[in-house]
Amino acid sequence: MNKYPLWKNALVVLALVLGMLYTLPNFYGQSPAVQISAQGTAARVDSTLEARVEQVLHESGLAYTRVTLDDSGIKVRFADTDSQLKARDVVDRALNPEGQQPGYVVALNLVPNSPHWLTSLGALPMYLGLDLSGGVHFLLQVDMQAALTKRLDGYASEMRATLRDKRVYYDGIARDGSRITLHFRDEAARTAAHHALDDAYRDLIFRDEGAGTDLLITAALKQEAVTAIQDQALKQNILALRNRVNELGAKEPIIQQQGADRIIVQLPGVQDTAKAKDIIGRTATLEIRLVDEDHPGPASVHDVPPFGDDLVLERNGLPVFVKKQVVLTGDVITDAGAGFDSQTNRPSVNISMDSKGARIIREVSRENLKKRMAILLIEKGRTEAISVATIQDELGARFQITGLRNPKEANDLALLLRAGALAAPMDFIEERTVGPSLGAENISRGFHSTWIGFTAIAVFMIAYYLLFGVISVASLGINVLLLVGLLSLLQATLTLPGMAGIALTVGMAIDANVLINERIREELRNGNSPGAAIHAGYDRAFGTILDSNVTTGIAGIALFAFGSGPVKGFAVVLVLGILTSMFSAVIVSRSLVNLIYGSRRKIEKLSIGNVDWHQKPR
Repeated sequence: MNKYPLWKNALVVLALVLGMLYTLPNFYGQSPAVQISAQGTAARVDSTLEARVEQVLHESGLAYTRVTLDDSGIKVRFADTDSQLKARDVVDRALNPEGQQPGYVVALNLVPNSPHWLTSLGALPMYLGLDLSGGVHFLLQVDMQAALTKRLDGYASEMRATLRDKRVYYDGIARDGSRITLHFRDEAARTAAHHALDDAYRDLIFRDEGAGTDLLITAALKQEAVTAIQDQALKQNILALRNRVNELGAKEPIIQQQGADRIIVQLPGVQDTAKAKDIIGRTATLEIRLVDEDHPGPASVHDVPPFGDDLVLERNGLPVFVKKQVVLTGDVITDAGAGFDSQTNRPSVNISMDSKGARIIREVSRENLKKRMAILLIEKGRTEAISVATIQDELGARFQITGLRNPKEANDLALLLRAGALAAPMDFIEERTVGPSLGAENISRGFHSTWIGFTAIAVFMIAYYLLFGVISVASLGINVLLLVGLLSLLQATLTLPGMAGIALTVGMAIDANVLINERIREELRNGNSPGAAIHAGYDRAFGTILDSNVTTGIAGIALFAFGSGPVKGFAVVLVLGILTSMFSAVIVSRSLVNLIYGSRRKIEKLSIGNVDWHQKPR
């Protein structure tokens, strides 16, 4: 009756082993580190750079504990923050000499100390939120008026091209505040302009004003268009910020919208506030220029460019001469998406431009067939060619960039073209720094509060239920182990509310054990044999346990669906804790009970506290 099948015992052992394996990385802690990553496509982060960094540190007499190279860059771990700060300055001076354009980002960070054998098995520690690991918090205000002004300027430029193509004569087009004003001398011209513009610009409201020889058409954005432009500007800025914070190596950065025109940026583990602010507030512009085909290409980066040219680096690090004259800027690019060339099936990027850009690129490409065109990214005074391609045919509002190596490169280029520049300027209106020492203090307090509660529960359970209390405490410990292991496996971000969720899970899990123990005691009082009481106790308590956990789970799902930020973190831990507590209270504790009592032919007495038990007469 109380013997468990082999597969259930194997399931418990497997869950215990996996729980220990994925929980273990969280006990190794974090080390202060210097992280080196490439700033742009020309710089390379490889084993050669790793050896150079080690040499620089040896020459400076700075001791480090470990150097690792991965996809996010080079990480050099140190025993203390003093060595970390000194090493950052030394490495930065060595890799980014004064007077030259910086090629690398050298930032302070906190990285986990997990050994390589655990990492190779995919066992990684949980990410820690800003309140536990320290880091920086920014609140940015997006200048929505600038986004609207930029769009109105674009409309004004497009209207000039439209009226010119339709041969409608006008005296002038200009943006006047939040509207566009078009001047005409006679009613016929104004009427013709209405026919040309009304259907083409559905996002604008046109009104007639003026009299005599000064007839006007004023155009203003519809309210739904204003909302759409502002929403798009906010989303594009968030996209650009996500691309930029990757350079800082922040684990699980939080970049989300707050209200209609604000963005929250939280970077856990990042200690270098100045560097973070510099990268987040960075502005970038895109330019399209022609490659100078009249002069031989440069042999090295030190060649002097001819008059009227600039020397820039291609994505593969090779130098190229481009003309100073700018054909187009990134303002005319309305969309960019990665795809595949229909003829060669090679990765490509599909570019869409507004009417102004289409007209210019059409003329330039027609006059420069079989010549090369470069797309440049200009950032903090540094210029690099993210694409250099040959013009194969006359281009229009939509064209392709081909010659890319793989789909990832195409996606990266499309992202740069879409989000290389911010859609609207942003201002820092709030800035907070949480030091790693405060984060460590929060971890210590949360850890101690959880274990104090656990110890108090353990003392009560053992004193009240004796051996069954010990079994309940053991299953409770396994529950915490499984919950932490599951959070680590999912690479969840643990915050202070999440730690509160773990503490709540401890209370909920022991509640299930109390229900089971009391049900067993009730069965004993009713005269059932100890073996039958164990079976009936677990069987009849399961319905009550299931009902209570389902109702709590519904509340947790509602918190996750309608909450935000820390509330979501609490809800995730709560729901996962329900699953692990059900498993530990029903399956694990039953397995332990069966391990102790299942092999006995006849159970004389259960160690479950003071019970007045009388065997039923047969």
